[in-house]
Amino acid sequence: MDIEDQKADIYEMGKIAKACGCPLYWKAPMFRAAGGERTGFVSGQSFIAMWRKLLINHHDDASKFICLLAKPSCSSLEQEDFVPLLQDVVDTHPGLTFLKDAPEFHSRYITTVIQRIFYTVNRSWSGKITSTEIRKSNFLQTLALLEEEEDINQITDYFSYEHFYVIYCKFWELDSDHDLYISQADLSRYNDQASSNRIIERIFSGAVTRGKTVQKEGRMSYADFVWFLISEEDKRNPTSIEYWFRCMDVDGDGVLSMYELEYFYEEQCERMEAMGIEPLPFHDLLCQMLDLVKPARDGKITLRDLKRCRMAHIFYDTFFNLEKYLDHEQRDPFAVQKDAENDGPEPSDWDRFAAEEYETLVAEESAQAQLQEGSFEDYETEESAPLSEIGKKDNKTITSSFSEKSGKLQSVDEE
Repeated sequence: MDIEDQKADIYEMGKIAKACGCPLYWKAPMFRAAGGERTGFVSGQSFIAMWRKLLINHHDDASKFICLLAKPSCSSLEQEDFVPLLQDVVDTHPGLTFLKDAPEFHSRYITTVIQRIFYTVNRSWSGKITSTEIRKSNFLQTLALLEEEEDINQITDYFSYEHFYVIYCKFWELDSDHDLYISQADLSRYNDQASSNRIIERIFSGAVTRGKTVQKEGRMSYADFVWFLISEEDKRNPTSIEYWFRCMDVDGDGVLSMYELEYFYEEQCERMEAMGIEPLPFHDLLCQMLDLVKPARDGKITLRDLKRCRMAHIFYDTFFNLEKYLDHEQRDPFAVQKDAENDGPEPSDWDRFAAEEYETLVAEESAQAQLQEGSFEDYETEESAPLSEIGKKDNKTITSSFSEKSGKLQSVDEE
């Protein structure tokens, strides 16, 4: 009644979302569900009809959210269903105002957030998120936080711009021809070739594709790289444990056999010998690993065993990440045990990695900017401003480096 002609546009939809007792960022899905996208506004009559029907058929937030976001007569969410919601976050969240001048980065940020949502929420790997999966996740609570927290980087789950920046810069370094796909050779350069060739071959074999997507021959998209990077840097994450299990389970029988373990360890041995390090014989290493995992059935390691033992990160690094394996070998075993037992609200391995990498990237960008301005001597004494601030005050640092990185950022991946 308060709105002129009783017609609400997308900007006024926020008040209506709040009046309905919903979080602010439900406004774009509500607007679309009431037909607003076709005409640019929603009438009071059409909104009330849609909202009554929704309340009759859907009795909790997860069910309502899916109904608002999903295609007509669909009961699950696919990746593209999240685009209008996330475009609205990009357009209206105060922590992302600096992106107004860089529309070419909108689709890449949106793609990253969608992949992070599916990585965490879509536990079935089906490529479709159900209301049960939404209920079991923290997604709706995190979405509600967006209206309370102005600094989007404080929301490390899904939405952090800093996390996006780290992922995209890592991808850009590897994507030598900047066609937004990376090859097996490109991926093997990640982190100074820390991952073995055999595990990279398995990733490219399609072992970790989700839903009905088909791995394009010899190419990894940016969306798939998001999954790789989070899995590589946080091997304690449940999705990461599943990701690497699929890679190591060469014959797909749901069990890691001694043959499969030996297959991956062989390459580690060759690499250690090339470095002048004497590797542990496979038999001795196997005893250590079985001791670590304590499988329920002798000599057969299942996904459940790896999740239960809470040492999956050490297990996986032993077989295909030489740098991290050697790092674990040099650590105090009691510290490792204490690490596994620590169940407090510690930041995840991914959060730690993203924070450290972001600091490094901003320092590098600041140093470059100082060099270009010819005032390098002041660099050591100045603190690096966070990227969101750089964006607000002076777009040079974010957009100068990112314009080079923009390439073909106009449309969201077909994924």
